[in-house]
Amino acid sequence: MICYGPAVLDLSDELADAYSEVFSAPPWNEDEETIRQFSLRLQADSRRAGFRTAFAQSPAGIDGFATAWLTPKTFPRDRAYGQVSAQLGRQRVRELLIGALEIDELAVRPHARGNGTGRTLLAEITADAPDERAWLLTARVATDTVATYRRLGWHEVTPLPGTQNGVVVFLAPNHPSA
Repeated sequence: MICYGPAVLDLSDELADAYSEVFSAPPWNEDEETIRQFSLRLQADSRRAGFRTAFAQSPAGIDGFATAWLTPKTFPRDRAYGQVSAQLGRQRVRELLIGALEIDELAVRPHARGNGTGRTLLAEITADAPDERAWLLTARVATDTVATYRRLGWHEVTPLPGTQNGVVVFLAPNHPSA
C-alpha cells in the first residue's frame, strides 16, 4: 500500500517501531537517540516534494516500509549526501540523481524477510518514478544489504577513482543511466 505526503504520519508510531527493530540490529546498530530522530525526520520528510511511503502489513502490524521523495535541484549536504557527492562528483550527481526518486529508507522486519517483502516495497515505491529514475544508497559495511540490491537488479554507481567511501549508491534496474 502507498500513501503520499503527511498522511503517513497516522502510521508514525508503527513505522518507528519497525524502524527500531530493523536498524537497532547489526550492521546498523543505531542508538536510541538516532531511532528517536527517525520520527522527527519523518515529520519533516513527509513535506518534501514527491514524498511517499510504501508499507506491507500483516495481522502482526507493519512488516516493512519504504520512504522516498524527489531529489531536489540543490543536492543536500547533510546526512550521507556529502559522501555521495564525493564519490560521484557534481556532474554525475546532477545527471543521475537530481529530479530522480530517492529511496530514503527500506526496512523489513526479520520475520518478514525472505518472502519478497523488500522486493515488493521497492517495486511499489518506484512504480511511478520520473522516467524510471530512482536511486538509493546504503552503507558499504552492510554487505548483505548490498548483495540484496544487486540481486534485485539495482546497479552500483562506480565511484570516481580514489573516492570510494562508506556508502554505495545504486540506480534502479530501469534507470536510463544504469
